[in-house]
This record gives sequence, C-alpha cells and structure tokens, in this order.
Amino acid sequence: MKEYVAYIVIGIACIIILKWVVNTMQWLWFEPKRLEKCLRKQGLQGNSYKFLFGDMKESSMLRNQALSKPMTMPFNHDYFPRINPFVHQLLNKYGTNCFMWMGPVPTVHIGEPELVREAFNRMHEFQKPKTNPLSALLATGLVSYEGDKWAKHRRLINPAFHVEKLKLMIPAFRESIVGVVKQWEKKVPENGCVEIDVWPDLTSLTGDVISRAAFGSIYGDGRRIFELLSVQKELVLSLLKYSYIPGYSYLPTEGNKKMKEVNNEIQRLLENVIQNRKKAMEAGEAAKDDLLGLLMDSNYKESLLEGGGKNKQLIMSFQDLIDECKLFFLAGHETTAVLLVWTLIMLCKHQDWQTRAREEVLATFGMDEPTNYDGINRLKTVTMILNEVLRLYPPVITTNRKLFKGEAKIGNFVIPAGVGISLLTIQANRDPKVWGEDADEFRPDRFAEGLVKATKGNVAFFPFGWGPRICIGQNFALTESKMAVAMILQRFTFEFSPSYTHAPSGLITLNPQYGAPLIFRRR
Repeated sequence: MKEYVAYIVIGIACIIILKWVVNTMQWLWFEPKRLEKCLRKQGLQGNSYKFLFGDMKESSMLRNQALSKPMTMPFNHDYFPRINPFVHQLLNKYGTNCFMWMGPVPTVHIGEPELVREAFNRMHEFQKPKTNPLSALLATGLVSYEGDKWAKHRRLINPAFHVEKLKLMIPAFRESIVGVVKQWEKKVPENGCVEIDVWPDLTSLTGDVISRAAFGSIYGDGRRIFELLSVQKELVLSLLKYSYIPGYSYLPTEGNKKMKEVNNEIQRLLENVIQNRKKAMEAGEAAKDDLLGLLMDSNYKESLLEGGGKNKQLIMSFQDLIDECKLFFLAGHETTAVLLVWTLIMLCKHQDWQTRAREEVLATFGMDEPTNYDGINRLKTVTMILNEVLRLYPPVITTNRKLFKGEAKIGNFVIPAGVGISLLTIQANRDPKVWGEDADEFRPDRFAEGLVKATKGNVAFFPFGWGPRICIGQNFALTESKMAVAMILQRFTFEFSPSYTHAPSGLITLNPQYGAPLIFRRR
C-alpha cells in the first residue's frame, strides 16, 4: 500500500514537472517562434529569435561599446547611433517597420505618423506593457493603469493640473529656482567667469520643485522621499539587465534586499504624510493647495458624488495615493531636469538664440522675477526653443505598448496578441518627410506658427506622449522650465567650458553622460 501511494505521489510530481517544462518551453520557445513566423509572413523583418534573451545581449554589448566614447566636438545632433546602436542598425538594415526581441517578446518598431496616431488613439487595444516587479517597486500609479481604473484616476488627478491650480504652484517654482540662481551668483565673480556643472544643480532644482509642489509647507519630507526614490531608481537601473530571468526579483540578492529596504522607508514616510493630511481633513481643515492636498480633496469629492452624496469608500485607496505620489516625484523630476539641461547646452551652441531669448525675457519682465503666469505664456521665443529642444533631445526617446488579447490591424499589419510595439520618439521627431531635410538641425523658428503647422498635422512630435494618455503634467513641466530659463537668462550669459563633452546617454531618460560644465558670466 505504501509503495502504491509513493508511486502515485511520484507520478503526480512527474506530471507537474512535465507540465511546468511544457509551459516554460511554450513561453520561451514555441510561442516566440510562432509570433516570428506570423510577423515575417507580413513582410516585417528582424533577427531570428535567440532562446530566452532574444536581442538583449547584442543590444547591451553594442550600447556599452558606443557609450565608451563621446561624440566628437564640435558635435552634431545625430546621437541615435550612440544611445541605441542596435535599433539604429536594425532600422538601417530592415527599414522603418521592423521588429526586435526584448527577451522572448517580439517588439515591432513603428515610425510612420499615421501608424503612430493609430497606436496612441487605440489605447484599449495597445496598452502599456506590464510593469516588471522591479519597476513596480519604483512606481506604478496612473501611468501603468488601464481601463476603468485609469479613467477614474485620470479624472481625479486632472483638477490638480488645471491652469488655475497650476498658478498656485508658481510660488513653489519661484522658491526653488531662486535658490539655484542665488547659489550660482555666489560662485560667479563680479567681473569674471566660472565653470559650473549645471546638471547636478538642475536635478536638485527640479527635485526641490516637486517636493514643494507636492507637499507645500512640509516639503522637507518630500526632499527625503525624493532622495530615497533617486536611490531606488539607480538600483532599478543596475538590476534591469536581470529582469528577463524568470523570478530574479524574488531572489535574496543584495540588490533586491536593498530595493525592498528603501521601498519600505518610502512607504512609511508617505503613509505618515497622507495619514496626517487625512486626519486634518476629517477634523474640518481645508485641503492644502499643494498637489497632495488637491488630489485628496478631489478623491473625497468625487467619491461622494459617485456615491450619491452618501458616505462611500474612496475611489483612490490609501495605497493608490502613495503610488500616485511616487509617480509624480519620478515623472516630474528627471524629465524636466533633462529638458532644462539640454536647453542650456543648446543655448551655448547657438549663441544667437540665447541672445534672442534673453531680449524677449527682458522686454517682457525686465529684471522682475517672471512669476506672472500670463507673462510666462507670452514668451514665444523661449517656447519655440523648448519645443525644438524637446524635438531633438526628448527626455524619453521611445514609448512602448503591447497587445495582450486577440489581434489588431494597424496600417497594413496585423499585430497578434503577445507582440509589443515601440513608438520611437527620436525617429519621428526627425522624420525628413515631416520636418524637411534640415531635420537634424537646431531651428526653433520651425515652431513659430505653433505645433500643428510645424508638424503639418502629423503625429511626429510627442515628447509628452499623445492621444488620450498624453502626459497630465505637461503644462506643469513647461511652466517650470520657462520660469527657470527666463531667470537664468536675466542674470547670466553662458557658453561651453573647454571640459564639456557631448555624450547623450540613458536607459530611461536622455542624460548628459559626463555632466554639463558651462562657463557663466554675470550680466
């Protein structure tokens, strides 16, 4: 009898192991090969699938080689072969619409404006890829939600970014920008010049803005959260190369343990802040005018409205609020710092545009601080420059989507479930058919008559995304950037330091690899 039971147990174990092996092989081999065959039938080209890693090993190797050397000076703006040499080679070899392997997942690169428009507009079919466990620790929130949850969160967050609410944030922008400008003024001698690496100062500036705008008078808590999120982001980047190994994020490695420790501290800090706000609001205090206060107020009012005025469970849970706070810190911080640093670099390279922008700022504000929202929006030349910087140096160079169910026709291609699509901002923003033969040149006046005229109505400029999921913080980032550029231009002239090295890089955002040392003089 005991032997009979043992045989049954062994048999069941063998069946379980066999099923696991079959499922694993289906995921890592048979399904990728089926999808590859489907894509090739439609004329899409790419490398043959390599077990488990796909194109990731070759891509990583080429990128490391490219990043080991800076671009030659004087530089041009064609840095695509440097930051993503594998995709650049792929496009040259197979054409605009081709595919690559992100591990066992084929990803189709889409470049034509009409196909890009379709992909952005059909958000219920082409959805955000699932966040891997590593990135999920860093941030989820609105950017990763789909369907009804996305719609509800978007509706709740929208009021915090309306123009009238944005005007309330201007004092927070001012405090942070003035702090950096005064710091630079102390360094620059009255009748001399000094080298300043602006990159760390600009990242600190935008982190400070986010902390003040999110938490108002208790922004010191925000600074600590921001510092911890920066540590967490670096940990994620260092561990991403292992993310295609099944179950890696659950292994007790030093990196994974450090990630969880940092995440627990962030969670604790945010819980304390939100809990204190909740108690104050329950005690009858008015909601604060910072982003957290506006979000909590919107959450409470919308929940009552949805419940017909009766006491009802809040639409956004406690954890939802925490996730949205983390996302706001990450999404609003580095992308704006990236925009500012490349703007200052471009104004060093193109001194004529620096002079034109300064003349406009002085004509609009004189030496008064640019804190009037309407005046900020009248800075046409500064806006043109920012748009051209976003075109040539978009903070995020690619946007990814994935089809999870059924199949979807996009243009002449039928995309089967399980296939990702990549919308290359860096490619669309330089398409000669849209932008002309000078697409690789810095020419802000191409935006003189607005975005629609500049793009000829095409979806060929989407540094903040496009369609229903366009970045909700776009106006926040642009207003902050205009104020910062205006205040810097009022007080300084600047040019390249001899030690400046042009080296765009970055896995997530487009950073200057060796910083941005510039020579500053007082005006």
